[in-house]
Amino acid sequence: MSKLLIVGTVAFDAIETPFGKTAKVLGGAGTYIGLSSSYFKKVESAVVSVVGGDFPKHYLDMLTAKKIDTSGIEIIPNGKTFFWSGKYHNDLNTRDTLVTELNVLADFNPKVPQNFRKADIVMLGNLHPLVQLSVLDQMDKTPKLTVLDTMNFWMNNTWDELMQIIARVDVITINDEEARQLTSEHSLLKAARNIMKMGPKYVVIKKGENGALLFYDDQVFFAPALPLEEVFDPTGAGDTFAGGFVGYLTQTQDISFENMKNAVIYGSTLASFCVEKFGTERMESLTSAEVDTRIEQFKQLTRFEISLG
Repeated sequence: MSKLLIVGTVAFDAIETPFGKTAKVLGGAGTYIGLSSSYFKKVESAVVSVVGGDFPKHYLDMLTAKKIDTSGIEIIPNGKTFFWSGKYHNDLNTRDTLVTELNVLADFNPKVPQNFRKADIVMLGNLHPLVQLSVLDQMDKTPKLTVLDTMNFWMNNTWDELMQIIARVDVITINDEEARQLTSEHSLLKAARNIMKMGPKYVVIKKGENGALLFYDDQVFFAPALPLEEVFDPTGAGDTFAGGFVGYLTQTQDISFENMKNAVIYGSTLASFCVEKFGTERMESLTSAEVDTRIEQFKQLTRFEISLG
């Protein structure tokens, strides 16, 4: 079994979209990445995070049932779990953050389980860059691949630390707005080239309903997003993409550019399920047969033959 180490939030979300709203539900980058990567049966994964005493045991039991090692999720008995609340606009691409309560995350000191300190692949979910750096410093050997996710908040508030972690990873996954902010380049091609100069060999730029771009040297690969009849909640879609991406690479143990193309397709496929229901509900019930069917739909969507001349 190949090992995947995931670091990210395990949290509560309260979500409102044009299609409804929820009370507190399970969320967090680490949760979505873990659930998505659990689809790959030859992958042994662990999530490193922190929760409070208010976090229901049945959520941890659900993750364990998905073969996700939760020994790295620290429980602070007298603390409260990280909470985020947001409201999406009609286009579902923009949202307003209503509440952010860091709670136990404010003093999070990650502790990588001993049996995952030689993990093949490390996925650094969206967190403070110093937390991400701490995880890499705890590894007993250099991972085969290290993947970083970040966001504009860290660009605005922790620039120097962010540059340190970017310099130490192999792959960075960010959305198009963040890529432009990080580089001050409007062209995503120029932005990707500039990011590669910062350290990563590969750059994945997520464009939501418009697909995803993968860059390596002078090569570019584009994967469209699968057209969906219904989209209820885009929360966690980017993290679900990341989970599918690293899950596939961990299972295949092939980190070539050609295989990363397949990983992008798997990431996009799994993200297309995530948005169909609120929170993690759809990912919890997902079956291998459903994923296989949708992968075939992706193949048909992008397959064509053309004669030149």
